Amino acid sequence: MTSLDPRAPFVLDTRELGRRPGSQRELTRTVPAPADLGIEVLAVPEGSPVELDLRLEAVMEGVLVTGTARVGLRGECARCLEPIEDETEVGFQELFVYDDTRVGQDTDSEDDEVSKLEGDLLDLEPLLRDAVVLALPFQPLCQDDCPGLCPECGARLADDPDHGHEAAIDPRWARLTALGKDES
Repeated sequence: MTSLDPRAPFVLDTRELGRRPGSQRELTRTVPAPADLGIEVLAVPEGSPVELDLRLEAVMEGVLVTGTARVGLRGECARCLEPIEDETEVGFQELFVYDDTRVGQDTDSEDDEVSKLEGDLLDLEPLLRDAVVLALPFQPLCQDDCPGLCPECGARLADDPDHGHEAAIDPRWARLTALGKDES
C-alpha cells in the first residue's frame, strides 16, 4: 500500500518502465506550483504554472529522474523593496530506489536521505522544492547595481541619484552650534 495519490500533480507512475534497466520515458507536463515554494523575499506564486521536462530511466537500483523546471518568480528587491517578477529554469537529477532493494540490509540514518519509489509511484515535489530553493539568490535585486534606500529618510536612491541630506550634527556639539547662531 502506498501513501502517494497517483492523481497528485507531482506524482509520477513508473509502471510502464518496468524493471528493465535502460528503458526510458520522456514527458512534458505543466502543473500548478505548490504552496511555500521559495524563500521569504522571492518565491513561486502558489498555483502558478510549473513547466516540467522530464526523462525517467530505469536502472538496476531504481528509476533515475533527470529534468528541468521552468517557474515564474515574484518577490521584492532586498535593497529597495521594489517588486520583482522574473522566471528561472532549474535542473535536477535524482535516483529513486526501488522500495525492496534494501530488504535484509541494516537501515541507518542514510536511508532518510534516499528517495524511494512507493510501489511504482514517485513524488517529484520534494526534489523540485530543493532544486528551486537552492537556485534562488539569497538577496534578490531588482537590478545588479541597485543603490537601495536612503538610510536616513527611506527614499529610493534609484529614483533620485542626487539625493542627499545636510551633514548631521553630533548631538554633543549641538548646543555650541546654537550659540554660534545666536551671535550672528
